[in-house]
Amino acid sequence: MTVRGQLVRFALVGAVNTGTYYGLYLLFSRWLPYVAAHVAAFLLSMVGSFFLTSRFTYRTRPTWRKFLLFPLTNAANFVVTTAGVYLLVSVAGLDSHWAPLPAAALAVPVTFLLSRTIMLGPENRGGRDSLQEPVGAK
Repeated sequence: MTVRGQLVRFALVGAVNTGTYYGLYLLFSRWLPYVAAHVAAFLLSMVGSFFLTSRFTYRTRPTWRKFLLFPLTNAANFVVTTAGVYLLVSVAGLDSHWAPLPAAALAVPVTFLLSRTIMLGPENRGGRDSLQEPVGAK
């Protein structure tokens, strides 16, 4: 399992997660106020993202520990994109309509590394948590 492959799968999961969030948001906004629809869609899409990230991106077993730590990836994304937008607009003079795009691009490696650390953390040392067969297994 290469880091490049993980990064590609991470990006694909991100795209699926964004689509899932938006679809759920549109669905829930029919019956809920928009903030409640946003929160419900965000939480549900984050749960789906956790399982996709665990199984598809890193090919590791989901655990409660990883599930509870996974929201940190969203928090890191928020911090990096918020700081990025501020710096790009206030310091670099970039138009505020465009600033979120490079800020989001800057957040991808940070979020990827954090999610990789959570998903392939201490319990995976020695490959015990991997869904792939151990080396030499037939």
